[in-house]
Amino acid sequence: MNPSTDNPLLDDLGIRLTNVGRGECTFTLDIEPRHLNRQGTLQGGVSATLLDAACGYAGLQDQDGAMGNAVTLMLTISYLGKVSTGRVRAVAMVTRAGRSIYFSSAELVTDTGERIATAQGTFKRSRNSRES
Repeated sequence: MNPSTDNPLLDDLGIRLTNVGRGECTFTLDIEPRHLNRQGTLQGGVSATLLDAACGYAGLQDQDGAMGNAVTLMLTISYLGKVSTGRVRAVAMVTRAGRSIYFSSAELVTDTGERIATAQGTFKRSRNSRES
């Protein structure tokens, strides 16, 4: 059983949370025609959503395994390649964390291991769910 995203946008796009733990996260997406741009490749906004979610979720789990909330303060993406079919995987890890701010990095790869994009982000943990 896959963990729940608890995120309507990710669910609507077909993005699945396949792994989440303290300091790490993986999302997958099976590419469909609705995910493509006019050139027939994965839309940059879909890639950005995958990378943002992976980086953000990587820092949400506390010592007890409970999932908190956070907001993105900054996200930098480098687009490195193109993909039109198959499955992509966004794999993220926390690179540094304080009490309320954490930094994550991620890469978006195809099933064959080709790197499509990378991201680095800064996130702020929310005190409660109303802030996210």
